[in-house]
Amino acid sequence: MSRSRTLAEVYRRSGEADAAGTSPLRGRVAVALGTSEEALRAIGTLPARGRHPAVVLAALHDLALAGRAPVLAAALAAADGDAAAGAAVDTLLRMTGDVGAVVARRRVRTDGTGPCTVLYPALAEAARRAGAEAVGLVDVGCAAGLRLHADRVGIAYDDGRRLGDPSSPVQLSASVVGARPVPGNALPAVVARVGVDRAPLDVTDADDARWLRACLPPDRPEQAARLAAELALAAGDPPLLLRGDVVEVLPDALARVPGDALPVVTTTWVLSGLSPTGRERFRHRLEEAAAGRAVAWVSVEGVAVAPGVPTLGDRPASGHSTVGVTVSEGSALRTEVVGRCWSRGRTLSWLAGP
Repeated sequence: MSRSRTLAEVYRRSGEADAAGTSPLRGRVAVALGTSEEALRAIGTLPARGRHPAVVLAALHDLALAGRAPVLAAALAAADGDAAAGAAVDTLLRMTGDVGAVVARRRVRTDGTGPCTVLYPALAEAARRAGAEAVGLVDVGCAAGLRLHADRVGIAYDDGRRLGDPSSPVQLSASVVGARPVPGNALPAVVARVGVDRAPLDVTDADDARWLRACLPPDRPEQAARLAAELALAAGDPPLLLRGDVVEVLPDALARVPGDALPVVTTTWVLSGLSPTGRERFRHRLEEAAAGRAVAWVSVEGVAVAPGVPTLGDRPASGHSTVGVTVSEGSALRTEVVGRCWSRGRTLSWLAGP
């Protein structure tokens, strides 16, 4: 099969999936790109890692939001699928070099505060087990570091439990399944927020903030509104962002947490991007840190992805994620599964006892 035909199939499938689910408008645009021979040839000239529909669509959206593709911007704003499809193809053909420049340096990032529905109770549990009165959060694979503000969002569970800040501009919700309620422990004072990423995004930088908006479906204004609130919240207390290999930079990140606070490392669907060897190196880094001070790790990862976190007999790729809490005991790490979650934190089953 030729490269253009392969790309056409990828775009068709992506468009059909979007049209049936998250974004009919984005789906219409993807199908249009995949059925235009000229567009496919242009996409074929892009860097290999930047040819995926999600990346190209986000790049086109970014150009529209930046005012550089006004016709496309107007069509997207009007949610006019036919007009957006035509404008997207035209923009790609006229601005192939500009699209290429975007996809060469950007990755699609849709990391918002949503996982905080799971992170908040797990972070509070880690602090409780360690007897910590203050914590420093270290988010690995942080993107823009929005999850570092878990203590500053409000969370409502459908069993009536509420956690976090009820007056926060960012309000989240989740359903609870299973026999145990989500514990009501409050997260202690957060005295440091450190993000680690190969390509972190600065919420105070207009280009970075626009890229986060461009990664969202253009016909989901409620998602754009929540992102705006998340960015405003984060900009009020911007995290320290460290750039580099997440395993290599981890010791430096932990060192940025004051000595009288418990460093709590968080990973949320990040370790699957590392090789098995890389995941073991990550845990080894934590073990090295535990030799010198108390540390904790909250992991929200697929079953059998996080090293040392029990599977509870669940199968890998089973459709849910495992919530692990690891706390150092002397120079050793003790890990327990405290919950399972589904749909990126929209449903949570708490497993740990009081």
